[in-house]
Amino acid sequence: MSEFQAYLTLGFAHITALNGYDHILFVVALCAVYSFQEWQKVLILVTAFTIGHSVTLALSAFGIISFQKDVVELLIPITIFITAVGNYFQNSKGELSLSANKMRYVLAAGFGLIHGMGFSTYLRSLLGGIDGITVSLLAFNIGLELGQLLIVVAALGVGFLFTTIFKIKRFTWNHLISGIVAGMALSLILSSEVIKGF
Repeated sequence: MSEFQAYLTLGFAHITALNGYDHILFVVALCAVYSFQEWQKVLILVTAFTIGHSVTLALSAFGIISFQKDVVELLIPITIFITAVGNYFQNSKGELSLSANKMRYVLAAGFGLIHGMGFSTYLRSLLGGIDGITVSLLAFNIGLELGQLLIVVAALGVGFLFTTIFKIKRFTWNHLISGIVAGMALSLILSSEVIKGF
């Protein structure tokens, strides 16, 4: 296996690993309010998130920025909680307003910056102090995106199953999934080292 393939696999495994489910929760929260037919909106959201986390992932990998791991581990579930709670601002048809949709794109990009810090902590531990990390960084980032797209397809697919086959209203489905995600995010917030240190 080439170095490119190895880091691509690591990136894919990192975002899809169940023991690092915080990133999965964020993507699920992003998707919860949308139907499968609205995949274009989800694609724009995911792209905004990608741009954000690619920036901080690269800056950290090249040693341009640094941050406290404990703070990042607190900020990530906060972004999940905000995204999940934001899903409740919809009409009775389970749709977000135009202004709410635009705000989600801005938040997705901003929150991507924070998640990129989380990804970079893992990547830096793999790279150590080696030189010439550009190819490894690119491969890892592509792996992350492939894993992220898999989560998007799964989230939209499950939503389609319950809202179309089992006839659960989109409004109800969104509230159920967003509530579960918000609860799990709150649990992560309360169990973070920063909060426990108070």
